[in-house]
Amino acid sequence: MNSTLDILALDKLANAVREAGHWAKKQQRDIQRSYKQDGTVITETDLAISKRILSLVGELFPFANIISEETLTPFDENAPFTFVLDPIDGTDVYAQGLPSWAVALGILDKDRIPVGAIISAPRWGIGEDELFVRLDPGSTLMINDRPFKPEGQKDNPKQIAMGSSGQRLMDFTNFNGKIRIFGSSIIHMLCPVIYDHIQGCVNQSCYVWDVAASHAVLLSVGMDVEHVDKTKFVYDDDFLLKRKPFSPSIYAGTKACIEKLGEILPPKK
Repeated sequence: MNSTLDILALDKLANAVREAGHWAKKQQRDIQRSYKQDGTVITETDLAISKRILSLVGELFPFANIISEETLTPFDENAPFTFVLDPIDGTDVYAQGLPSWAVALGILDKDRIPVGAIISAPRWGIGEDELFVRLDPGSTLMINDRPFKPEGQKDNPKQIAMGSSGQRLMDFTNFNGKIRIFGSSIIHMLCPVIYDHIQGCVNQSCYVWDVAASHAVLLSVGMDVEHVDKTKFVYDDDFLLKRKPFSPSIYAGTKACIEKLGEILPPKK
């Protein structure tokens, strides 16, 4: 059983995810939205990307598990890695023509720790027109093909990214900072890493494919995720295998930032 991922195979997978993002960008203007039984938005782009990436992961890494928003596959507890795919994170904003969406592929190790990520957000960026994130397990974080590390103070949350349910669930009485809301959990959780003046993130209940890739990026730079009730965020069977959303909401950032967010932006009672 392989305990490492071949670099040439990862190159092929990274190229495919990047290409999927650019293809989705070309489709966006004329996309037709439809709805699942639970009322969430889905598009043909989601289904086409899911089919393509899942097929490639299965071909390149037949020993690994695959979990996807759109497809159910068998799960082997002994597999050394689990790939977690969101073919379009932010499908609702994608279907409306907005730029804040991403193709996100996270990688968990055998202990269900996020250790890798490939994220393509071709209409998003850091002062440029694309955001492409690649984090191979055990390697340097790369953004737009360049090594990357966060800059700026990150412990005192003056600006945060937040999910669109935050106004209903969080108590803003003692928070005097700025809020950024984009409609994509993957992008929200990347913000404390990639933007100098955003320190933290508050994200509401969502699914494993909405967080795994960005959680790996956070961990790679010494940040983490914690529930607002101070319990540890874990990839248990309910979250990973039974496809249930996590609860309660989470904070993301440095340890000091998370502690401060718990003081100044707690959940409503």
